[in-house]
Amino acid sequence: MSGPGWGRRVGAVAGAWALAGALAGCGDLAERLGESPPRAEPVPCPEGGVRLMEGEGNAAMGLRVSDVRLLNCGTAVYELEGYPEVRLLDRGGRPVEVSVAPGGNGVVAAGEGGGEAARKVVLRPGEAASTSLLWRNLVTDGAGAAVEGWVLEVVPKPGAPRVRLELEHAVDLGNTGRLGLGPWRLPGAPPSDPGPSPLP
Repeated sequence: MSGPGWGRRVGAVAGAWALAGALAGCGDLAERLGESPPRAEPVPCPEGGVRLMEGEGNAAMGLRVSDVRLLNCGTAVYELEGYPEVRLLDRGGRPVEVSVAPGGNGVVAAGEGGGEAARKVVLRPGEAASTSLLWRNLVTDGAGAAVEGWVLEVVPKPGAPRVRLELEHAVDLGNTGRLGLGPWRLPGAPPSDPGPSPLP
């Protein structure tokens, strides 16, 4: 096949390959020169010197347990003792109506666990403590619509600024309206279990 049209097409294809080769060569040159894409800016530490992080979760037969970690991202020692103050918000930022209390809070029956003794926890910069959330994903007929919490707000200790965490995994409460809460503890510390709050 020949002719002016064919020649123009061959020239266009050859030009495209030449351009691709030139761009690849630029990329190789940049790599040889040690250039790299710009790094994301670090997330600033909140005002109170601590940041919330979503931890691991566990689910069995509708019972949910989720760890929430508090990282000391500041420059000073941060002390905790007892239980945090916790509030859940829905996707629209509205507070979720839920009873939050230490221990099992009626989520589990007596003898099933869910209670831990509170201890003093001292976090040096870069260290983290964790608390546990306990709930059931249960929907009962006639007891209202199921609700989910997608934002967690925590006051780590009395007088501390509130810190906020957007959750990747919802606190799917169903319509149970109850959330149990563990005390602050160091990750890996063995829990002490004096027994949960009894079912009402």
